Amino acid sequence: ITHGYSGADLAALCREAGMNALRRIVPDLKKSDEILSKEVIENLKITDEDFYSAYKRVEPSAMREVLIEVPKVKWEDVGGLEEVKQELRETVEWPLKYPELFEDAGVEPTRGILLYGPPGCGKTLLAKAVANESNANFISVKGPELLSKWVGESERGVRKIFSRARQAAPSIIFFDEIDSIAGIRGTDTSQVTERVVAQILSELDGISSLKDVTVIGATNRPDLIDKALLRPGRFEKMIYVPMPDRNMRKEIFKVHTKKMKLKDVDINDLVEKTSGYSGADIAALCREAGMNALRKAVKEGKKKIDGVTMEDFRSALKKIKPSVDEEQRNHWEKVKEGFSKSSIYR
Repeated sequence: ITHGYSGADLAALCREAGMNALRRIVPDLKKSDEILSKEVIENLKITDEDFYSAYKRVEPSAMREVLIEVPKVKWEDVGGLEEVKQELRETVEWPLKYPELFEDAGVEPTRGILLYGPPGCGKTLLAKAVANESNANFISVKGPELLSKWVGESERGVRKIFSRARQAAPSIIFFDEIDSIAGIRGTDTSQVTERVVAQILSELDGISSLKDVTVIGATNRPDLIDKALLRPGRFEKMIYVPMPDRNMRKEIFKVHTKKMKLKDVDINDLVEKTSGYSGADIAALCREAGMNALRKAVKEGKKKIDGVTMEDFRSALKKIKPSVDEEQRNHWEKVKEGFSKSSIYR
């Protein structure tokens, strides 16, 4: 779990673990004790818990200047999308877990992946889950946050992100809304995105190795991304993340209601009523149904809810509507067909 830690970072980690052990015995010492007794010294042991507590406080120095998240999302937290999950396992997890097999097979791991599809269908959630399951450091970059009007600043930001990722490998760089920083060159009058695209291409093609570094981009508009980024050796793996079908919606409902106290709720009926809903829409629906139950409890002066009922969900359905309309869904079917040669959905 100490990927990316330098020697000094590990020394700081050990020192903090030792301090945790000392803090545990200090309350038992008498103020008059100038010399620790043999019994106290024998009981002074640094435990796994001391190290785990220290690990939460001492982060790798290589990651202090970039946004790093240790995702808690697991595959089981992502409803449905089994084909997409398997593709990410093979592309991201396996090269990190079975490098000797890839070497033996003569297969070069994919370094760039583009997740594309309608909004609210789980692209960010998938990226976090694969980072967690791969035990990789996760560097999240919001596309618009990289853009700067000052010449050279955006490119410097890209260089810093890739440099930190190399130092902290195994790591995943996740570019959310990548179309906002990697648009087709020649369409931006300020030329900021052109310089950013050139810098990303330089990092992906550069002399500096991207060993154990995977770059994942997410977009709702793959048609706006510069085609040079989609060539082999760059974002060569394109994975379509679709709107949930009936089975996926059922799995998504299970994920978002597993902590709820359900009462007379028919999940199958809800699945039928939510055709056209994205994963994010279903999450919002479940949250609103829970709030309906909570509002009733507050109004009646109760300290506990009686349960989330089917009526709570019916009320929520009146308020939470699909965020992707039929015209947009049809558009995405055409987009999927257009990119099908490089997508797993063929």
